[in-house]
Amino acid sequence: MAQIVTAQVFHARTRPMRNAFRYGVYYLRLKLDELTAPGKCALFSLDRFNLFSLKPADYSAGALPAREAVAAALAEFGVHEADGQIELITMPRVLGFAFNPVSFWLCHDLQQNLRAVIAAVNNTFGETHRYLCCHADHRPIAENDWLEAKKIFHVSPFLAVDGSYRFRFACPSDKVAIWINHHDAEGLLLSTSLIGKAQPLTSARLLACFFRYPLVTLKVVALIHYQAVKLFLKGMRHYRKPAPPLSEISR
Repeated sequence: MAQIVTAQVFHARTRPMRNAFRYGVYYLRLKLDELTAPGKCALFSLDRFNLFSLKPADYSAGALPAREAVAAALAEFGVHEADGQIELITMPRVLGFAFNPVSFWLCHDLQQNLRAVIAAVNNTFGETHRYLCCHADHRPIAENDWLEAKKIFHVSPFLAVDGSYRFRFACPSDKVAIWINHHDAEGLLLSTSLIGKAQPLTSARLLACFFRYPLVTLKVVALIHYQAVKLFLKGMRHYRKPAPPLSEISR
């Protein structure tokens, strides 16, 4: 059954000057099949306007629809063990508007072990890159495991496209806990987390989130620019945006 995840997002930059903030947000957690048949929820729709909605085309990759794009990514890296349920964790459109800094595809095996996660990262220039997170030997991903991927995609003018991300996922059926840390040659540069409670998706819960976190997707965009202004005024070094990577997915 589709779920709503009420969560706290935390960001903390460690150097050359500290900058930390936290804000409340909510995500949807859907099985891949629910991108075509989401069940009955009066305030949530697919591919049509509603208070909350999703456009499956937002999760495609090039000409491939979401299901085929996920399957192609797993096949490209030989992760054949992820042959079970696939879930999407993403922010919904609110009154038709959406911006997802990052969405996650949780890819399980038939025994419900997590085998791979595809983190689809979006920047404010309308570009997307996907990082495939899995063990080199494709063994199940435990809740305390850290998975590394080289950073090759621009997300902030105050962070160089350098170093690596380290991901950790603890996502049983009743919660979502995800950590993404950015390391460079000097060590930890930025730590982020998304931690929240997962509950069945109902109109009552959606309505409660709408009033608790008004226009949350616009809020996320506003916070990104507000934090950028703060860093600029602090004199933080600014990096030019490079060309996007040639590959749509990497490890």
